[in-house]
Amino acid sequence: MAQIKSFVFNPFSENTYVLYDETGEAVIIDPGCYEQREKDALADFIEQNNLKPVKLLNTHAHIDHVLGNAFVKRKYGIDLYLHESDLPVLKAVAVLAPNYGMAAYEEAEVDHFLEAGQTITFGNTELEVRFVPGHAPGHVAFVNHADRFVIGGDVLFRGSIGRTDFPLSDFETLARSIRTQFYTLPDDYTVYPGHMGTTTIGQEKKTNPFIRL
Repeated sequence: MAQIKSFVFNPFSENTYVLYDETGEAVIIDPGCYEQREKDALADFIEQNNLKPVKLLNTHAHIDHVLGNAFVKRKYGIDLYLHESDLPVLKAVAVLAPNYGMAAYEEAEVDHFLEAGQTITFGNTELEVRFVPGHAPGHVAFVNHADRFVIGGDVLFRGSIGRTDFPLSDFETLARSIRTQFYTLPDDYTVYPGHMGTTTIGQEKKTNPFIRL
């Protein structure tokens, strides 16, 4: 059974996730850790639970979700996975970071490109990759069907959706992604978003003021 540990990092209050199971293998998703204390919090949890990170996954490459990519790659010697369509977004972070007072941001190279329908494995756990553009052009979500949850990034929030006023963002594309890739999941699936607390597919289908069935 997959377990989930979440951290809230950086001034954007971004959710970083560590997924792990009984084998001790783990994946780190969207490491937003920038300050040393944030990096220490992530590393301490991994060490204290005797975990072995084996993959680094990005749902998308906006600045708040990738600040810790280089740190994680270097510390654990693991590969970075991102959808190819989000490469321009990732490349832009090095230019944007100083404007947010984050001049110490380090770039990290992508090792593997994620694709829709791909299965990511670690330990005894499988994650289905779903392509969900709109907030970002190469946004993906990771679905665990065995334990009925979604690591959704900035697509669907409790009572809200990802912003579409960024460059390369588009509301109609995001709405289509939510309707076809999120709302087609069973109602009891838990959504772990890139910001704020969890919700469920069923709750958002009924009450989300932006995208409702």
